[in-house]
Amino acid sequence: MPDAARPAAPGHAPLARRPRCWGAEPLGTGRWRWALWAPEAAEVALDHRGVVRPMRREEDGFWRIEEEGRPGEAYSFVVDGRRTPDPLARAQAGSDPMGPSLLVDPAAYAWRSAWPGRPWEEAVLYEMHVGTFTPEGTFAAARARLPRLAELGITALEVMPVSHFPGRRGWGYDGTLLFAPHPAYGGPDDLRAFVEAAQEQGIMVILDLVLNHFGPEGSDMHRIAPAFFDPEEHSPWGAAIAFGEPAVRAFALDLCLGLIGEYRLDGLRLDAVHEIRDPHSETHILAELGQAVAAEEWGRPVHLIYEDARNNPVEIRDSHARAQWADDFHHAMHPILTGENKGWLAPFAENPWEKMRRVLGEGFAEPGEGAPEPEEGLPVYGLPWTAFICHNQNHDQVGNRPDGARLITLAGHDRAVEVAHALLLCSPFVPMLWMGEEAGERGPFHFFCDLSDDLAEAIRQGRRDQFGTMFPDAGDFPDPLDPATFEESRPFAAGTDEEAQRWLGLTARLLALRHERIVPLLKSGRAGPARVERIGEGALSALWPFAGGRLRIRVNLGGPPDAPPLEEGPPDFVLGRIDRDPFAIAVSVERS
Repeated sequence: MPDAARPAAPGHAPLARRPRCWGAEPLGTGRWRWALWAPEAAEVALDHRGVVRPMRREEDGFWRIEEEGRPGEAYSFVVDGRRTPDPLARAQAGSDPMGPSLLVDPAAYAWRSAWPGRPWEEAVLYEMHVGTFTPEGTFAAARARLPRLAELGITALEVMPVSHFPGRRGWGYDGTLLFAPHPAYGGPDDLRAFVEAAQEQGIMVILDLVLNHFGPEGSDMHRIAPAFFDPEEHSPWGAAIAFGEPAVRAFALDLCLGLIGEYRLDGLRLDAVHEIRDPHSETHILAELGQAVAAEEWGRPVHLIYEDARNNPVEIRDSHARAQWADDFHHAMHPILTGENKGWLAPFAENPWEKMRRVLGEGFAEPGEGAPEPEEGLPVYGLPWTAFICHNQNHDQVGNRPDGARLITLAGHDRAVEVAHALLLCSPFVPMLWMGEEAGERGPFHFFCDLSDDLAEAIRQGRRDQFGTMFPDAGDFPDPLDPATFEESRPFAAGTDEEAQRWLGLTARLLALRHERIVPLLKSGRAGPARVERIGEGALSALWPFAGGRLRIRVNLGGPPDAPPLEEGPPDFVLGRIDRDPFAIAVSVERS
């Protein structure tokens, strides 16, 4: 029986039952199987242990071979005379994504403890970039900071992509070897140790993954398998990935199921799924992925999260995903606090308080194309509130600015940001914090990368073009290729000063209220539509009914209510005076 199909011992990670189609797979007793899809190649060979052996071509376009091997040994494929790495390599022999790959036995890691996972209603997400989260920028260094996050009330990490990308630094969305962790962060076992350390603190780990394209350099997929891409379908990065091809679908399933199983992940966050084209398939690849994840016996809940700009969460409706990034919360809040009104914020800057009213009542300011108009106070398709992941900032909204500025430096009113923070953490949606936000971080986070000179100027020009619409007066901005831009993006440089301690105390207090009083309501189930009303030019009142009680929030986002609110007992949390302060909030939780 292949190792990947063996049931895991107690406390170990159950690997996916579905055998891998691509790459190197241990078969047990020291033997391995290698497979590469290269349907148009004239000849393919395996270079292993210094010996090049021809692989046999089969009818499905895969080339396969079996022979003995040991973990840690290097290998490459040779396609029509040129060496290439394993597109689904578990690790590389060095930092070069075009260099040799390494054999890794996914069942060899000795997990110390069992992990039953957590229900989604308990999720408080913390988005982080491993390379800047600590001065060292490694999985090992990040582990030391996990107890602090757990103590604060963080229950889930959303880790920006760690797939092997070209160069030494980057956001990770230009990955080329999607299964292999970037060696700057550590090897496969370092990632497993990081996941286990988080789970031992009660923290889920959701890994960000890109399925819609490969990076602009460092990938050989266009050469070895041109049919991997559909020339008739286009994405912002060129020809779209051809998910109508069975071998390409197999690659996506190998990748996603393998990551979840081999790294004991609690889920995946898939980037920009609106750019995943699959017009030729009876079942969309996202639906097939959701069905495949649900069919596995992981021994814990596994959560799929999608970033989807269409505001039409059909995959959640059909139970193929758990939640979707809901950017409308940010897009309404940002112009309220900053006055910015250009680019994608322009539609929200027109009466943003009304947009926020709809967000609080329905999850979106407007449902996307094809989605039905929701009943007043209910999300589209009657989804639970926890189907929406809301945030006041994230890597995109901060890093895709010329100044890399965080909300706290743009609002010009600390109490305003504190109120927005409280609204986010006490709403019935799943909240997400951007690393450093929990401590009132004021340092910037920039876009950075480490690409060849051939691409460097194109990257710089692309940033100029992007900023021209949103920030026409931006002027100069930090060079994404300069290592100093990367270094400047590390949070926590100021240490634990008095302001940071105050913010940490506020965050801890809000999350304690959430876990102790609000999460039980979420678990009890919704008991009707929300009632969200504007009670002043910049004031809102929201009431969400649940089987276990009611959640009420009154919030001033720029102005007090027109009339003093009725007294209904002391609130569970309050900032400022609702009856008079321009920015204030009162949160009440009633248990039935």
